[in-house]
Formats: sequence, C-alpha cells, structure tokens
Amino acid sequence: MTFIDAPVAIGLDLPRRDGAAKVRGTAVYAYETPVENAAYAHPVQATVARGRVTALDTAAAEALDGVLAVLTPATAERLASTEDRELAALQGDEVAFRGQVVALVVADSSETARHAAALVRVAYARAVHDSGLRADRDDLYAPERVNPDFPTDTVEGDVAAATATAAAVVEQTYTTATYHNNPMEPHATTARWEPGTGFLTLWDSTQGVHPARSVVASVFGLDEAKVRVVSPYVGGGFGSKGTPHVNVVLAAMAARAVPGRPVRLALTRQQMFSLAGYRTPTIQHCVLAAEADGTLTALAVDVVEQTSRIKEFAEQTGVPSRMMYAVANRRTTHRLAALDVPVPSWMRAPGVCPGMFGPEVAMDELAERLGLDPVELRIRNEPATDPETGKPFSSRNLVGCLREGAARFGWSGRDPRPGVRRRGDWLVGTGVAASTYPVHRMPESTAVIRREGDRYVAEIGAADLGTGTWTTLAQIAADALGAPVERVEVRIGDTDHPVATVAGGSSGTSTWGSAVVEAARTFRARYGAEPPDRAEASGSVRPVDDRWAMHAFGAQFAEARVHLDTGEIRVPRLLGVFAVGRIVNPRTARSQFVGGMTMGLSMALHENGVLDPRTGHVVNHDLADYHITANADVTEVEAHWLDEHDPHVNAMGTKGIGEIGIVGTAAAVSNAVWHACGARVRDLPVTLDKLLPALEDLPVPEDPSGR
Repeated sequence: MTFIDAPVAIGLDLPRRDGAAKVRGTAVYAYETPVENAAYAHPVQATVARGRVTALDTAAAEALDGVLAVLTPATAERLASTEDRELAALQGDEVAFRGQVVALVVADSSETARHAAALVRVAYARAVHDSGLRADRDDLYAPERVNPDFPTDTVEGDVAAATATAAAVVEQTYTTATYHNNPMEPHATTARWEPGTGFLTLWDSTQGVHPARSVVASVFGLDEAKVRVVSPYVGGGFGSKGTPHVNVVLAAMAARAVPGRPVRLALTRQQMFSLAGYRTPTIQHCVLAAEADGTLTALAVDVVEQTSRIKEFAEQTGVPSRMMYAVANRRTTHRLAALDVPVPSWMRAPGVCPGMFGPEVAMDELAERLGLDPVELRIRNEPATDPETGKPFSSRNLVGCLREGAARFGWSGRDPRPGVRRRGDWLVGTGVAASTYPVHRMPESTAVIRREGDRYVAEIGAADLGTGTWTTLAQIAADALGAPVERVEVRIGDTDHPVATVAGGSSGTSTWGSAVVEAARTFRARYGAEPPDRAEASGSVRPVDDRWAMHAFGAQFAEARVHLDTGEIRVPRLLGVFAVGRIVNPRTARSQFVGGMTMGLSMALHENGVLDPRTGHVVNHDLADYHITANADVTEVEAHWLDEHDPHVNAMGTKGIGEIGIVGTAAAVSNAVWHACGARVRDLPVTLDKLLPALEDLPVPEDPSGR
C-alpha cells in the first residue's frame, strides 16, 4: 500500500464528510444518543436575583405520575469539589442570581419533568441585589489577569502628554451590549452511571471531551479513568460549550439519583440565557491622538465590564489594541464590576470582538477629523514589529487585506462626506474596519495513526462544532502520510481517543493538525511506505516557537442603507479579505468567514440582552425577542483571502479562521451607517431610534436621483 506520491489534499475544496449525515438527520447528537429506558431531567430556576431559599414544596411534583425524583439542596448528593461555584449545583440555599438552579426534577418523559418542575413551590428570603453596570461605580476593581492570562493593564510612554500636543484627538466612550450564544443545538447531555462500577459516561454537546472529563471528574471526585465523554457531533458552540456549565453536572447528578437509568437533560432556549454563559457588556473609553499626517501618537483603551459575584471572568477587551497599530504612547486597562448576575464566559473571539469595536470606530472618527481616507489612515500606522512585545511578526498582511478589500469592494473614489448619496428613499454609505486574531497552538494534544486494512485511521479526541474538523483533519493526515484523502478515516469526539485540547481560540486545526502531522511522520519513519496491518504510531504537539508574534489579520467592508423617513437599516453588502496562513479547505473556510461576518452583522444591528436591573433578569430570553440577523438584513456576503505562507506558526502553515470573521464587522457596519446618514453610533446595536435625529438635520442631497 504505497501512497507516498499521492495528490496534495490540503487546499482541495472537499465537501464535509459529516454533511450528508446531518442533512439526512442520521447524525446522532448528545440528547439523541440511543440508550435504554432513559429518564429526563428539568431544572427549577430561582425567580429572585439574590437571597436564599427558605422552603421548597415538592409534594405536588412528586405526586405526579412518572416523576422519579426531585432533587433539592436537602436531598442532592454532596459534590467532592465546590470550588467552582457555577458548578456547585444544589449544594446550599444561597441564590446568587436570577435563573440559578434551585431544584431538579427527574421523570419518565421530558413533558412530565417539565410539568413537575412547574409544580415545585419555592419560598425565598430576598436580599438587596445589584445588577447595574456603570463606569462611575466606586467598587470597580482590577482583576489579577484577563482571559486567559494577559496582563490586566499595560502602559507605554505618556498618553496624556502626547494627547496634549496632538493635531487631532478623538476621545469617546463606546459600548457593546450583552451577547448570548444561541447555537442551533442547545446545551444537552445524556448521562449514565454503570451499576456497581461507578463508571460515568456522558454524551455531551461540548467543544472539548477531554477538558469536560477533567472538570466533571474533579466535581464528583472521580478518577478521570472512570469518566468517558463522547461528542461526535455538535450543533454549534461559539465558545459557550468550551467549558462545562451546570447542566452537565445536573445531568450526572440526576442519573445517580435514579440508579440503572440514563438521564437526558437539554436546556431550553430560555434557560440558556442564564445558565450557559454570555459575553459581558463593555464600556470602552478610547483616546486616539495623531499628527496632521495621520501618524498616531497616543492610544488608550480603558475598559469597564461586568462579572458575576460568584465567579470571575475578565474578558480581554483591551488586548487587541496593544498590538494593532504603531503608536509609541499606549495605555490599556480593565476594571470589573462584580454583580448579582449569571456567570459570563467565552463567546466567539472573546475580548477581541468587542475590543475592536471602540478603537475601529474611533479610527474612522480620526480619519474624518484629519480629512484622510480611513483605509489610508490604517496603512500609515502599520507597525514593523509587534508594538507590545517587540517581536517580529511571523507574517502580517493587514495592508494587503485592506488594499485587496478596497479593490474588490470598489472603494476608490469614495466621497468621504456623509449623508449625500441616495438610492430612491435610501441613503447609502460605506465603511471599513480592520480585524485581527492571535494564532494559538495549545501545548497538549496527541494523535495516533494506524493502518487498518486498506485504510489509514487518524484518532484524536478533537471536536467538530460544525467547523469541518471531520474533513480537514483527514486532509492534513493524507498529506502528512502521502496517501489519497479518500483512504484516510478520522475518529474524533471521544475521550477513548488520545487527548486533545478544547476547540476554542481558533486553535483546533493548528493544534490537532500539528499532532496528526507528528504522528504521521513518526509512522512513516517507523514503517516506511509499506506498513503492516495494525501498525500504528503516535505524535504530540511540539512547543510553540515564541520568537515570533503570530496573528491573523483581516479587513471588513460594509455598505449600509438607511431609509430617509423611517431610519430603517439595511446592509446589502459585506466583504471581508483575510490573511490567515494556509487554507486547508476553501469550502469550510469560506463557511467560517461568512458565518463570523454574519454574526458580526447580528451584533451590529440586533443583538442585545436586555437585563431588567429591578429583577436581574434578561427579559428577551428567547429568539422571538433576542433578535439575530436574518436574510432580509443582508443581500451579499463575500469572503476572500490572501495566499499567505507562514512557516513559523505550525507544520501546516495554518492560522485560525473560526473567529476573525466576527472581529471588525460591527465597526465596519457602524462606520458605514455614519457615512450613509451622518449619525455616529457608538453604542451597539445600531438601531433606527439612534439615527432619526440625524436624519432630521440632513441637507437635501446634491443629486436626489442617486446617479
């Protein structure tokens, strides 16, 4: 079986291997796992924002036919570890936020469990709560680090002195809203304890089977060898499934409470708004100062955001501005308000996505004041080395993305004046923003390559969230082995496979692919071109070469239309150009870019978790009221990329692509809306009520026909 001269697989536009199963409905997700005699669990949630439970009346629920158990703090098992208070389910009577689980019903059917949960009566001793995020709070504090391990504050030079002597200064406050992950598949788990052995199997919708196993084993005081986590298919995650939330613990607790029966638990859409993490709202005070020619002399981003009082999560909102542009005087700070709210967590491009909104709108405002083209302003401030670390970039093609995007978008000849272009009753504008995302390669992942008959098998405990991992890892393995891609099978999504890190930080392909390449090289070195059947070899990720600053870059362009009379907003065109190393599969890559840009458009125009400070409750906690982008919002989304060779990032030359698409998109849309109608929206989302005052003051267009 000699395939050393097989065609190159990386770069082929291959269809997704899991696509047919998903389209036909045969792909089995966590909640659908075939198990015998399954029971169902449904949480009871607190209806107060802070206090303690003084009484739980479960009699009516327990009397219902089909109810197997009602777990309360008085009857639930004691967990081995309650250090992570988000996961300390039913361990006490304290209520830390509205929506916290205070009881759990287990029944023969999901309908019965849900009905019984509604019959549980809970009495509370209410306490004064605080859920209001403001920048002028006197209890803001600096966390020790921001996610995952960046310094909280950085200072270089003298921002105040540089600002005082600058030719142009922009000093404004920008805000981003609360954003909630809403993957198509809700957070769902099927749990089963093996009688007599204490072995726990979890079929879980997770972005990382091995990290999930570690967390669950710690919470229950189990040896990791006694826990198996399986997750072959995941219906989206966007960061919310990157770390276990309380639903996973509850499913395991419920299964232990009804011996011999597996238990299914799926959060409802409404429950996900309080139990599955969310992106913290941010308040960003930004300062940009520049000389008359556009050279930046000062940059400051001071961020205020919220965290939960019971568990800290500090989003790294100010971090991307530390390395984006060449500027000698820089400051970034992060301050947190610990509130009586649910626990925030990862959401697509954490920190970088909201953190690029304020600075990239500020860059547009600076270009306006200086009379410079916004693309040119960014190019003029291109750094030769990483401004934060001084390291050379492994590759940096932001300028190429800006120029290629401008050419494809038709940017040249753009009239910089706002509010002067019309198409019928619609004002038309265009905007641009830059984007970046760090290149991550996690330190731990191992793959095994094995020959089985006339095929090669690559095994690694990776996850496919709908991103194409089933397909792209096969392409990487095929090239590393010198075998046709159709002769390579991939097995992922199970802790029975070798350890793999979480699918997060756009690190999956870079990390797992590196392990696969190492395993394939070892395999060929050991067995040559004619390996015997069942021959196998393993390989692990090599240490990252830290001599380089490694980042992906992009440029997003948007066309916005604003209705003259109503302020209604449409974005008929989005275009992104990205520099992300080597593209493994153009089809799955384009899907990732388009998906990220669409999510950024949703952030720009719609998404806003509205928290009622009187109750600590997200009032629009479903997809009827929490609006997301629909087809009517955009006509054309284009994603392109530059051919980029970067030998330093990993063995494949790849950079992450799952998150950079969302970064910069909201700023580009906001900038385009300003260009259309003259309304500078600094507080997301961009809604028509924020545009109407500007529309009243618009001059009559020079050419009402729009020609």
